Amino acid sequence: MNGMFAQVWALVRQVPPGRVTTYGDVARLLGNPRLSRAVGYAMHDAPGDVPCHRVVNREGGLSDAFQPMGKETHRILLEMEDVPFLMNGNVDLAACRWEPEMERLG
Repeated sequence: MNGMFAQVWALVRQVPPGRVTTYGDVARLLGNPRLSRAVGYAMHDAPGDVPCHRVVNREGGLSDAFQPMGKETHRILLEMEDVPFLMNGNVDLAACRWEPEMERLG
């Protein structure tokens, strides 16, 4: 599992400030869209240089796992990077979702 975690961390390190990706997107980019839950486990154990706050759920929802205040801390970290939010509190994925395939096609 550690090898897979290292791949997840390497990919998440590529997400630029102000952009987000989803657990499922990371799993899909690594070649197995069914591993989104494992991506979440990798984020929980990530080293400090991995921008875990740039990973959200498929609806743009935030995680309770951020210290010290859970979802509120997650939101603050994203707001500091000017990530836009919808009225329901989810990240506006249409505005800031990181899609490396599209960037390569540029």
